[in-house]
Amino acid sequence: MEAAYAKDLDLVCISPNAQPPVCKIMDYGKYRFEQAKREKEAKKNQKIIETKEIRIIGLGIDTHDFETKGRHAIKFLEAGNKVKVSVRFRGREMGHPEIALDLMSRFADFCADYCTVEKPAKMEGRNMLMFLAPKSGK
Repeated sequence: MEAAYAKDLDLVCISPNAQPPVCKIMDYGKYRFEQAKREKEAKKNQKIIETKEIRIIGLGIDTHDFETKGRHAIKFLEAGNKVKVSVRFRGREMGHPEIALDLMSRFADFCADYCTVEKPAKMEGRNMLMFLAPKSGK
């Protein structure tokens, strides 16, 4: 402690459980500042992945509408975001989930160059959901 006080630095206990305890003489304020700076830099370089949603309402979607939704999904995937594709059932459409499964597989095939199917199509209430993740090479 006297050596640290003489150099106008702090005595920091590195490993208190060791026998004998390990201590280091350093400028603790400077150390904390540099550590915070490193964490901030690491956070800046981090990519935050969002989940975007594409909603298809009804099973009778036309080809142009389908392609437009597909292009939007491809744009989201190229940006590095995940895509949640949902088909909303209305009225008697609930009796034909096989049509929605076909629609979802067509959608996955349309985006196949840009994504992988993270979770396959699954019914949840009045919706059928499927999750697409961007390909790692893109």
